Amino acid sequence: MTSEPKTKLRESGLDRAIDILECLHEAGEPMSIAQMSERLGAPRSTIYNIVKRFIRSDILEDYGPRGRIFFGRAVHFYAAAYLRRNDLMRRARDEVDRLASEIGETFEFCTLQGNKYTIAYVQTGSRMFRISSEVGVRLPIPWTASGRLLLAGMTREEIIALVPPEDFILPDGRSIGVDAFCNDVLEAGAAGYAITSGLIDSLTQCLAAPIRDETGKAMATLCAVVTIDRNQDEVEALVRRLTASADRLSLTPVSRAAE
Repeated sequence: MTSEPKTKLRESGLDRAIDILECLHEAGEPMSIAQMSERLGAPRSTIYNIVKRFIRSDILEDYGPRGRIFFGRAVHFYAAAYLRRNDLMRRARDEVDRLASEIGETFEFCTLQGNKYTIAYVQTGSRMFRISSEVGVRLPIPWTASGRLLLAGMTREEIIALVPPEDFILPDGRSIGVDAFCNDVLEAGAAGYAITSGLIDSLTQCLAAPIRDETGKAMATLCAVVTIDRNQDEVEALVRRLTASADRLSLTPVSRAAE
């Protein structure tokens, strides 16, 4: 009769531990236990106990005299093991490096993490005007070309359930209508690529192509981030390179002979 309460207690502790890791990931910098407690709405004693256990395992480390906590060396080893065993990540990194070296633009390998678009790997281009971003950056899905591909096949109701209402508001305050976004998703899925201009800032445009799983669904994307002044021929050439690379990475061969 006591197993269910104990199970719920363990699940609650596990959820809180994950919340702490997510909190640090979103902050992107060391935080104090008080800061984590306030952000998560949890008792300091609970946060303290979990943090101390993570520190003993090197999952978290104590950064400096002010008692700030951040990820520890064990996370690096976990990530290295993941990269060694994940074939898609390894091949995608190689493809991104090759594209950036050959073309000179910034390329990214992207996926979804929960209800956010996430950069899994990036290589900055060599052009004089370079556009840079960071691995692990999470952005609202409607802000991105990749997001329109990653939601392809979802219904309007599914999209509304996944994307928070505030994520339809761009950094400059403009609003992307839900219907307009859903139409973009539909068009991107049909076209097999997506292009967005001036959404995150007025100087850039993003071009994305889907990396498909065994069923043909987009499970990740390759994305090029370029200045908005690229002419139509340059954009079309980039799209062709992106789609060819994404097709090579896909788990399902994609034939374009019928297009």
